[in-house]
Amino acid sequence: MFFFKIFLKRIFVFVILGLLAYSLASQASKGEKEQEKSLNYIFEGGNEGYQCFRIPAVVTTKKGDLLAFAEGRKNGCSDTGSIDLVMKRSEDGGKTWGKLEVLWHDEGNTCGNPSPVVDRVTGVVFLLSTWNLGGDHESEIIAQKSKDTRRVFVLKSENEGESWSVPKEITSEVKLSNWTWYATGPGSGIQILGGKYKDRLVIASDHIEAVTKKYYSHTIYSDDHGETWELGGSTPLDQVNECEVVELSDHRLMLNMRNYNRQMSSRQLAYSDDGGESWKNMHHHESLIEAICQASTLRFDYEGRVYVLFANPADTKSRVNMTIRASSDDGESWPMVKQIFRGPSAYSDLTLIDRKNIGILYEGGYRSAYQGIIWESVSITELLGM
Repeated sequence: MFFFKIFLKRIFVFVILGLLAYSLASQASKGEKEQEKSLNYIFEGGNEGYQCFRIPAVVTTKKGDLLAFAEGRKNGCSDTGSIDLVMKRSEDGGKTWGKLEVLWHDEGNTCGNPSPVVDRVTGVVFLLSTWNLGGDHESEIIAQKSKDTRRVFVLKSENEGESWSVPKEITSEVKLSNWTWYATGPGSGIQILGGKYKDRLVIASDHIEAVTKKYYSHTIYSDDHGETWELGGSTPLDQVNECEVVELSDHRLMLNMRNYNRQMSSRQLAYSDDGGESWKNMHHHESLIEAICQASTLRFDYEGRVYVLFANPADTKSRVNMTIRASSDDGESWPMVKQIFRGPSAYSDLTLIDRKNIGILYEGGYRSAYQGIIWESVSITELLGM
C-alpha cells in the first residue's frame, strides 16, 4: 500500500507538470499569434492560393493609389518553379488593400522580379520582370546547362493598374548574348526629375557573365515613355547584383547594390553622370551594413531639401532588424535612423505616399523573414526626427 501511494503521488505530480507545460506552451503559442496579428500582412504565406510570397515592390500612381507587387510562389519559398506576378491596390494611402490580382501566370513557370515604375508625364505604370522555365534552376542557367534562359519582359497599365497589357519580351534589347542569369530590380525604378536626362525611366538590374560567372549590376532605360527600352551601363567591378537606383540633388544617379565581397559587410555604391549609361566611383559605404540581402532606396523633397532614404535588414550576420536610414547630403552620411521591425526581415521597397508619409513594403515575420510581406507607413517628420 505504501508503494502504491508513492506511485499515485508521482502520477499526480507528472499530470500537474504536464498540464503546466501544456498551459505554458499554449500561452506562448497564443502570444506568438497575438504578435503575428500586430504585423500588417498584405501578402501572407499559406493564403490566397500561394504557399509563399516574396520579392516586394510598391509604387504610388499619378492619381495617388498604391500598387503593391510580389511573387506568388505556389509550392513554397523556392526561387524556382511555379511563380506568378501578383498585385494588390490601396486607394486610401495603405489603410486598406483590395483583393489579390494575378498579373502574369505561365503554367508551371517562373514569372518574377517585379520592378515597377510610374511615368509621371503620361501616368502609365510599367512593370519590368523576368521569366524562366519552372524546371530550370539558377545554378543550371548560370552553368548554361538549362533548357532555356532568363528572359526580360515588360507589362504596362494605362489606367492606374486597373488592367495590364500582355507581357512583351525585350530580352534582345537589354541583355547581352554572354549573360546568363538576369534580374530586374527587385524593387521599383525611377523617372529622372530634372537635368539633361529629365523624364528618362530607369530600372536597376543585375546579370551574371558566362564563363567568368562574375556578378554585376547594370541599368536599363527608356527615353520614349516606355515604348522602347535600352541597355545602360554596367558597374566597373563585379561582386554586386540586386540593386536600386536613386536620383541625387544634382540629378546624378546613385546605384545602391547588394554586396558579395565576404570581406566587407556593407553595401556598395556607384554613380552616373549620364543617366545610367555608365557607372563609376564604385565603393563600399560602411554605414550601410548588411548581411548580403536586397535593399531599397528612395528620394523625396521636403521643405526645400532633398533626402535620400535607404531600407534594409541592418545587421552584418543575419536578415533581421528592418531599418530605414535617411541622408540629407546625397548619401555621404546617414545620421537619421529608424527601426521598423527588429525581427526576421529581408527584401523591401519604399514609396512616397503623399507629402507627409513614406510607405515601406517588406518581408518579415516573428518565426521567419519569409512568413509574408508587410506594409507600414511612417510620417516624414517622425523619420527625420522633427
